[in-house]
Amino acid sequence: MRYDALLAALAARAGNWAEAVRRCPGDQDLDEVATGVLHALALNALRELGREGRHTDVGIASVAILLWSYLLDEEDPGDFRALLTERRGAPVADALWGQGVARLRDRISSLLHALDVRGGRDDLDAWRTAWHLQLMDPTVVPGYLPTDAGPHALVDLEEAAWHLIDEGRGGDLLTAFTARHPDPGTWRTELPAHRSCAVPLARALATRGMDRVRGGKWSEALADFGTAVRLGHTLPEDERAAVRRAGNNVGRSRTGGGNSPLVRIEGLEQAHALLPGDTALAAELTAELVRQGQEVAGSDVEESRRRYVRALTVTPGHPDARAGLDDHLRADLRRAINGAEVADGLAAEEVRDLLKRDPDCAAAQAWLEDHYATLAVSAAVRGHTADAQHATHAMLVCVGPEDSHDAAYVDVQLIDLLVTAADGLVPEGDRDALEHRVELLHTALELSGPAGRDIRKDLDTALLDLAEHLETAAPPSDVIELFLRDLMRTGTDGRFDHIVTAAYLHRARDREQAGDPGGARRDRDCAERIGAGLPPEVPLFGPVPHRSRRADLEQDTLF
Repeated sequence: MRYDALLAALAARAGNWAEAVRRCPGDQDLDEVATGVLHALALNALRELGREGRHTDVGIASVAILLWSYLLDEEDPGDFRALLTERRGAPVADALWGQGVARLRDRISSLLHALDVRGGRDDLDAWRTAWHLQLMDPTVVPGYLPTDAGPHALVDLEEAAWHLIDEGRGGDLLTAFTARHPDPGTWRTELPAHRSCAVPLARALATRGMDRVRGGKWSEALADFGTAVRLGHTLPEDERAAVRRAGNNVGRSRTGGGNSPLVRIEGLEQAHALLPGDTALAAELTAELVRQGQEVAGSDVEESRRRYVRALTVTPGHPDARAGLDDHLRADLRRAINGAEVADGLAAEEVRDLLKRDPDCAAAQAWLEDHYATLAVSAAVRGHTADAQHATHAMLVCVGPEDSHDAAYVDVQLIDLLVTAADGLVPEGDRDALEHRVELLHTALELSGPAGRDIRKDLDTALLDLAEHLETAAPPSDVIELFLRDLMRTGTDGRFDHIVTAAYLHRARDREQAGDPGGARRDRDCAERIGAGLPPEVPLFGPVPHRSRRADLEQDTLF
């Protein structure tokens, strides 16, 4: 070991720093080496570092930090003071010794800082931080120095962070870490880059939060406390009191000028998140949300609604927030009833809740009736009879006691809804509307059974209207498909039968022209069977007197 150290010192004097670093003894072996050799190696390292433009990636700074921290240790393990005494030929006075050690430490610190500035290193990976930490706790130095040693060959990131905290330099830690990770909102303990520094960072943030509270920087203080808690910090009572103070004052000024409701709400949200069990903060946040909701109710409805909803989340059942939200709901209901679109739509559950709170709200009652009627008709047409009956019952409950609507009465009302929906359609020239009317009346007829004679007549009329529309605006196959649904039997309406017969004959001609004589023959047979079944009272000329119908193009004349 002594021989290796001597070779290292000789290599350093010759400028062969890669060899010098390789042979430099580790911290566990320094006691075995002559102090003069260590001094020579350390002195050459300082001189090399001081040269302009000297690159330090070969570990020269590591050697200087390691050896000088050993030589200038307060306990003087290498008996450096004795070496100086021998060379001076006289003892070194205590005052002179202390002054010299302090001055030399400062000069080394200044030199390393200059290297850090030139290298663009922050306080977390600075040579100067490694130097100060080595002076405080030499045990952090590993027993080897790789030739590409950087600051972290001496001290890792977590040790550097804790050193800055212990030295009261939490602000420097935050500055350095923020430079590496600019958005504190992304600081998470689960991220590897943040995990090692999470605890000292949280400590620094909490300390800065306290300072900011004392300086009246309420929003900034709450942000610091929030990030500290996210990094795992638990707020002691003095910091909890600081959070309460910041929450009570955020967004306000002593004179009232420059007050910001938005800043206040944001700050109170942060304080409430930090102290969720604090009823006073919750009450103040709720009151501010309600005030802001009322303030923008006329200018920004959606923002007002969001404020009320949040207020009810913070304080469930708050009367003013509930009333404000109900006012918005009433306005939406009135617009919906008048045919206007509501931005986010309306939910039956919230309308029912409004009706429970305000039984006299005509808009809620009317909307619910229409809502359940629409659901009942839609479900019935799809064949979901049970769902349709349930929706009809829900509609009836909106206007009367629940126990007054038995199953028979519900079915009668459902049939009325279907017929009313069919009557409300204006299907002139609209195939979808004509088909929907047929579906509505057919469903009503199936539900009514033998008692639905009037519905049967309406269905026959709707079927004939649809058939006449298809006759002029659709291919013959569409008329035939309507006929094959068996919604009207042959012989019920002569006009309908003639339209179907004409469709079969038309398709027969088309098939014949397309080279399908078999298909054409089958279509003509179908047309003949339908024509044979026509009742004798079928009119031979033009439409029936009570209906405006186009003359049958297929009927024969007497001339």
